[in-house]
Amino acid sequence: MKNMFIEEIVGKVGEEVELYGWVDSKRDHKKIVFIDLRDRTGVVQIVGGEEFKQLSSEDVIYIKGLVKKRPEKLVNPKIKTGTVEIEAKELKILGKSKVLPLPVNTEGYDIDEEVRLKYRYLDLRRPRMTRNIILRSKLIRLVREHLTKKGFIEIETPLLTKSTPEGSRDFLVPSRLHPGKFYALPQSPQQYKQLLMTAGFERYFQIARCIRDEDSRADRGFEHTQIDIEMSFVEREDVMKMDEELITSVVEEMGYKIKQKPFPMITYQESMKKYGADKFDMRTEEDKKNGILAFAWVIDFPFFEKTDTGGWTFTHNPFSAPLPKYKEQLLKKENIGGILTSQYDLVCNGYEVGGGSIRGHEPQTLQAVFEIMGYKKEEIVQKFGHMLEAFEYGTPPHGGLAHGIERLLMTILNEKYLREVVAFPMTSGGHTSVMDAPSEVSDDQLKEVGLKIRK
Repeated sequence: MKNMFIEEIVGKVGEEVELYGWVDSKRDHKKIVFIDLRDRTGVVQIVGGEEFKQLSSEDVIYIKGLVKKRPEKLVNPKIKTGTVEIEAKELKILGKSKVLPLPVNTEGYDIDEEVRLKYRYLDLRRPRMTRNIILRSKLIRLVREHLTKKGFIEIETPLLTKSTPEGSRDFLVPSRLHPGKFYALPQSPQQYKQLLMTAGFERYFQIARCIRDEDSRADRGFEHTQIDIEMSFVEREDVMKMDEELITSVVEEMGYKIKQKPFPMITYQESMKKYGADKFDMRTEEDKKNGILAFAWVIDFPFFEKTDTGGWTFTHNPFSAPLPKYKEQLLKKENIGGILTSQYDLVCNGYEVGGGSIRGHEPQTLQAVFEIMGYKKEEIVQKFGHMLEAFEYGTPPHGGLAHGIERLLMTILNEKYLREVVAFPMTSGGHTSVMDAPSEVSDDQLKEVGLKIRK
């Protein structure tokens, strides 16, 4: 069993160690052969003899050897292990490698997306990609630690649920046991986390998988993971303060700098007037060079906007509450275009990296929203009756928000595409990495779920 990573050997001068990893490079000097051995934590130089001549790049090997201090003139300050090298005593080849179909010792930006994703298990060996995935793990760990200390409980919600209108198309899953009926994969845990507030858990979070059938973009895909949070007995400013503490703590622990604390707050109208958009970049050129993160809150959004057919739809979330002074107008369905919602978005460096709202926790508020959107009463009961009934059993005022982990991490790392912070992303055309999906299934599988393909 491997019990030591390469980065740990720096303090082991004079000791014999056992290392496992990949041959990153080889330099043949006749009787002496040098290799760089790589694992996920870094590389180290190994000094060997003619037995190293059989090695090729990306072979998987075991090395037993003596850790020695490098001569001062040969120290490599560019790597963590640059002050030491290993004098090999034993070599075992554990897995031979063919010549790779793509280089993994470059940044990789110039390699075709389909090639990178077809061989994603190789592309992930790239140091930049390895770093990104490790930082993703660290971000999630820090979030969990922070929220747990603040009294939040991590609760999982279902992946097979009911199809309801939440802003994007649902991915549908046919039911074998109930022919002609379908589950939907969750666009978000929105309704379940509100029901958890009714259940009395008061402070919930989840690292939640969300699946939406929407057009792919550089910062959006079919699947994403979000930091999902909900709290009872709060007002808008309480949730924003809690979240600002979370983001500040996590981002600074990861080693990044924030431009302004507390985060600036700007209304939607001011944002549109000043920046022409509700997400914007407040950094100077100097900030950009130094990797500064400029967070800001955007508040006071319109609750509704006109549809192409002249009706109304929500701008963010139908489960939001209006700002208190607009509650009566909402219930009376007056001044619809002028009603402002309790929604708050967090933006950073030109991207929206999170958002949420205080929720409508009374059944009449939720019913009024869907009536404004044109739903008939029987449709509201059919699609949202479970929420309306739950809210009649003593639901506390509550609110929350969510951060898309990929979008947040992409922004922090100054990457341009979500795929750079996801282990196995989809192509821009909606095909999976490595495995060939979507793909056809057998007639027997279709028959089991009562489906037939129409050409």
